[in-house]
Amino acid sequence: MKTLKNLKKGDKVAVLSTARKVSMDEIKFAITVFESWGLVVELAENLFEEDNQFAGTVSQRTQDLQNMINRRDIKAIFFARGGYGTVQIIDNLNFSELSQFPKWLVGYSDVTVIHSHLNNQGLITLHSTMPINFVSNKKTALESLYNVLFNNKNKIKLKPHYLNKLGVVNGKIVGGNLSIIYSLIGSKSELDTQNKILFLEDIDEYLYHIDRMMINLDRNNILSNVKALIVGSMTSMNDNEVPFGKSANEIIHSYASKYDFPICFNFPSGHIDDNRAVIFGVESHLNIAENIVILTQ
Repeated sequence: MKTLKNLKKGDKVAVLSTARKVSMDEIKFAITVFESWGLVVELAENLFEEDNQFAGTVSQRTQDLQNMINRRDIKAIFFARGGYGTVQIIDNLNFSELSQFPKWLVGYSDVTVIHSHLNNQGLITLHSTMPINFVSNKKTALESLYNVLFNNKNKIKLKPHYLNKLGVVNGKIVGGNLSIIYSLIGSKSELDTQNKILFLEDIDEYLYHIDRMMINLDRNNILSNVKALIVGSMTSMNDNEVPFGKSANEIIHSYASKYDFPICFNFPSGHIDDNRAVIFGVESHLNIAENIVILTQ
């Protein structure tokens, strides 16, 4: 497997959207951030196209991503935003160029489709904040992204959580948005978690649906063969008139804790302002201790 090179001043990077439509006003702050880092930003040809809620037609979104994958002068691809739509184009893409000339593919949420599909092929991707979020991101989130891209190092420390299960493991991290992982089961993009550290996060889901998705992951042996579980933000969860009776973290804990692997909760990654970057597909060290949790990549 080829590792990804650090970005440097003068490198060309692309911004595109494989999902929901986006406007220049929504990403102009991110462009100024990229330029302050010394990067040369190139906007995909169809970035501001609209097809109902999508950033252009399936063909236009496919074309934008394929073009930027194939261009060897583009050193990183930033997905402008999430929403829904990446799964519509995943089977139309040819990723063979990345095996020979890898580059950073950067995003989260709906971009989990890309992460899962490529991590299964042994390729490295970056789970992190996206341009539409830069304006509301905490300084620590953008610093985390910069540090990974330019220094290729990552260290995240967080406080313990009462549901944590202690342990120390080494392994490659895979995962992303729970709803997307759930939706990919049974497809060629289904996440391979064998001997991996699984990362999960989600937003705006009903608690009973978190339970439904965790049962499905468990029944499909996605939990039984992991080395560890990292649970990121479970943001803006919903409940019914008759309460479900458990929080999202407690639901996840109820299915994961029966296994021997260590677990940490409230990891600062996902749909939050302090959305730290996590490198998927590289050997990582996770230490879940009584008084602190440290991820080193």
